[in-house]
Amino acid sequence: MAVRAVRGATQLRADDRDEMIEAVVELVTKMLEVNGLVSEDLISMVLTSTPDLTSEFPAFAARQLGMGDVPLLCASEINVAGALERVIRVMAHVETDRQRADVKHVYLRGAETLRRDLAQ
Repeated sequence: MAVRAVRGATQLRADDRDEMIEAVVELVTKMLEVNGLVSEDLISMVLTSTPDLTSEFPAFAARQLGMGDVPLLCASEINVAGALERVIRVMAHVETDRQRADVKHVYLRGAETLRRDLAQ
């Protein structure tokens, strides 16, 4: 069993708490689903948001999936001029038998433009 990092991102239409919760739950669920993972496979998760998102902690949203025992960390993305706005990024550290090249990264709701080379 190897430790791998699974990446993902999503973009919100507005800084809205309910939309953030919905989008993060959707993103994390899809990240697990496409990689054949369950929450017990998670080691830890880092969630970042762009500085224009302040309505809720993305980790709070991830906890709605029952991840009470998974270490989660929130951070703010650096404020780069011209960067895509209202974006939440996730990097999950997981235990999996997948090879690094077989890990599927998930980009949703407009965040596909961040990494066209990785987006599914």
